[in-house]
Amino acid sequence: MPECIETETGPSPRWAVVWLHGLGADGNDFAPLVPELVRPHWPAIRFVFPHAPVQPVTINGGMRMRSWYDIVSFDLAGRADSKGVDESVARVEALIAREIERGVPASRIILAGFSQGGAVTLAAGLRRREPLAGLVALSTYLPLGTDALARLGDTPEAARRQPVFVAHGRQDPVVPYAAGEDAARRLRELGFTVDFHAYPMQHQVCLEEIDALRAWFEARLQADPEKR
Repeated sequence: MPECIETETGPSPRWAVVWLHGLGADGNDFAPLVPELVRPHWPAIRFVFPHAPVQPVTINGGMRMRSWYDIVSFDLAGRADSKGVDESVARVEALIAREIERGVPASRIILAGFSQGGAVTLAAGLRRREPLAGLVALSTYLPLGTDALARLGDTPEAARRQPVFVAHGRQDPVVPYAAGEDAARRLRELGFTVDFHAYPMQHQVCLEEIDALRAWFEARLQADPEKR
């Protein structure tokens, strides 16, 4: 279980958002976004910002930093270390299981991530045997290329019901815009409902993106299956 920063927007939250940071950052990176994102009338939400483990990263000369997996190549198809991705997906599943134990059902849990954290979000989402309320993938790509898609042969149809929010900067020098566009296309081909947004920015988050994400969150809250 990774160490985490937690923020609750109200008492006894019955919704949860697990948000994964990017390479070299930590759980503090997106915690300040909560006040900008949340609306006053929303139900109480627990935001969980885990810290990735500190480990050597190949493309950075073996320098140790917080990383969800080793980045072994600049080429997207071979960039992600498959063993590391699997280990981080297991960490994510442990965090999700803890939220369920706390009384938050999977249908009220949103998994989000930026850059490397977004890649783990997509990898975890593709393998879900019980759908989450949604997936958020910011400035990222679909890791493991065709291997990730091949694993979908064993993925239940229920996992494909997870709505996905994908956003990317057109001038991103770290993860090319085409990678985000390709991830959205592949997910749609597999049957996922994808809300794709592009912005005139680099490898970052902008105000327009937060506005769009807020509207997407609002739709997830309104579609709460637990109220039916």
